Amino acid sequence: MIIDSHCHLDYPNLYEQLDKVIERAEANKVSKMLTICTTLDSFETIRTIIKKYNNIFGTFGIHPHETKNFKHINSKFITEIKKKNDKIIGIGETGLDYYYNHSDKLIQKKSFIEHIRAAAELNIPVIVHSRNAENDTLEIIKNEKKNSNLKVLIHCFTGSKEFAKKLIDLNCFISLSGIITFKKSIDLCEAVSTIPVENLLVETDSPYLSPNPYRGKPNEPSYIVHTVKKLAEIKNVSKESIIDYTTNNFKKLFSLI
Repeated sequence: MIIDSHCHLDYPNLYEQLDKVIERAEANKVSKMLTICTTLDSFETIRTIIKKYNNIFGTFGIHPHETKNFKHINSKFITEIKKKNDKIIGIGETGLDYYYNHSDKLIQKKSFIEHIRAAAELNIPVIVHSRNAENDTLEIIKNEKKNSNLKVLIHCFTGSKEFAKKLIDLNCFISLSGIITFKKSIDLCEAVSTIPVENLLVETDSPYLSPNPYRGKPNEPSYIVHTVKKLAEIKNVSKESIIDYTTNNFKKLFSLI
């Protein structure tokens, strides 16, 4: 069974038809989903979702785009939220996005570090968004890992072979999205080919980044089968093998074994 390690089920086009979305996911052998928090408002919806559905877990975090609006959220705030919610199994998504720079870089960095420290204290993974910010992402993770057993999941990896190698050297897990199915993702697929399967997870990032043949349409967890198929081609192994590895990796990382 497949696990979608990163989706946004609180977004209206999924939430408004969530029963059907989950039915389609289960029909495509998606057994569990991790729905990702980006703001305080999204967390309220996520709490409703994870309470209703046994096979859906959640996270708490502030997306780097939103950090300018949530400067008060620190590690203490995050840990208190988690301790009140058993089905919150990760912190994020957090990280750095220098492509859009919707929030100041210094504010993004401060928020990222607060999330990391909460995750380290709670001993649960931090889910990291990194776009056009490889050097700062690596520097912060490396510095924060010095004093903890921090668990890191890089979501929607689109980086270089060099970035991948440095992440693996830091014992990070790496999640792949439908982007690997895009025709122009040649360099990305080459980088993915170098990542050990023991470090890989799969995700949809629904409702974004629909894989081929659904590109341009809203994404949903059931479409993850196309990412699994492409990853099997890249690694030259069976789809069943990819499913086994990515599912076991998720369970290991999030302590669900």
